[in-house]
Amino acid sequence: MVKSLEDMQKFGKDNVEATLKSFDAYAKNVQSIAQEVADYSKKSVDDGTKTVEKLFGAKSFDNAIEIQNAYLKSAYEGFVSQATKLGSLYADLARETYKPFESQVIKVTGAK
Repeated sequence: MVKSLEDMQKFGKDNVEATLKSFDAYAKNVQSIAQEVADYSKKSVDDGTKTVEKLFGAKSFDNAIEIQNAYLKSAYEGFVSQATKLGSLYADLARETYKPFESQVIKVTGAK
């Protein structure tokens, strides 16, 4: 019984430590995601502002269409790149948040 109680206490302590590590990883990854979104938003607004300025300075309708098409292409490529990067950051978030619990799950399930 004593051995079993000691095992339960150690298991509980290990769970608390894993939870704290998980929270730390979660906080760091969420901060990275928030910073990435803020940077992308700022860049997007700056690019849009520059494009509007270029449109006001367009010398012809054809030139305005070229400016707009270049902006749309750039915005689309930036969005796809950002979505890929955010997908990777969210995958890292899940992986790093779960990682401290891997050993606990292996102990409980006996999986390898």
